[in-house]
Amino acid sequence: MDQHKVFVITGAAGTGKTTVANYLREKYDMAKVVTHTTRLPRANEKDGIDYYFETRDSINKRHLLEQVEYDHHLYGSSIEGLKKGWERHRFDVIVLDTQGALTYRDKLGDQAVVIFLTVSRPQQLFERLHNRGDHPAAIESRINSCEYLRDLSLPKELDGQAIEIVNDDWSQTQQRLDQLLKHYI
Repeated sequence: MDQHKVFVITGAAGTGKTTVANYLREKYDMAKVVTHTTRLPRANEKDGIDYYFETRDSINKRHLLEQVEYDHHLYGSSIEGLKKGWERHRFDVIVLDTQGALTYRDKLGDQAVVIFLTVSRPQQLFERLHNRGDHPAAIESRINSCEYLRDLSLPKELDGQAIEIVNDDWSQTQQRLDQLLKHYI
């Protein structure tokens, strides 16, 4: 398991975590770690592909590596999910909030490569959430949540351990990711 890595993509909602994870999956053949959540699926999401959609009872029966509550919903991932990806891929990629990223770094050490995404103008986050089709009430709830505010900044415990990328321009972000991956390939 030591030669395998999991790239943990973290940051506030709207910073481009899913876009970055998809890019890494496609360009670098990384396995997506499917996580569990108690939130309802968005219109384009599929169970077992985007998330395992759970009830509060069913998620508590899972063997989870980490579990957090975000905007009144539970999220978690399992070590078995990581191992499943590593059976066929050298690298896994997962999108987590900053608390989950801390847990991965604590439990997996250097095996977890944490990438923290941010933007230079916080208003961009609101615009991106709106443009991806989130309901206005859900956007309002999310941007006023303690978790969202927490995820706007890199946790001090990850200072010097996480790679910070300002995702204002996608082509620059891709270049930065490509430079980073050269160290692992």
